[in-house]
Amino acid sequence: MDKNILEGKWEQAKGEVQKKWGKLTDDDLDVIKGDTKKLAGKLQEKYGWTKEEAEKEMEDYKW
Repeated sequence: MDKNILEGKWEQAKGEVQKKWGKLTDDDLDVIKGDTKKLAGKLQEKYGWTKEEAEKEMEDYKW
């Protein structure tokens, strides 16, 4: 996933991200603002994943 693309299209991507990872709240998405490191951190927090697991989930997701 290209970090710049995600940041640039965050407003459009938020709904899809929330569908994929339903434990993320609107407030979480507002904090993340397309930042891949923040997204990985929130996935770790909400799902109890390791950093590697969160990054793998993000990498496997078709943006």
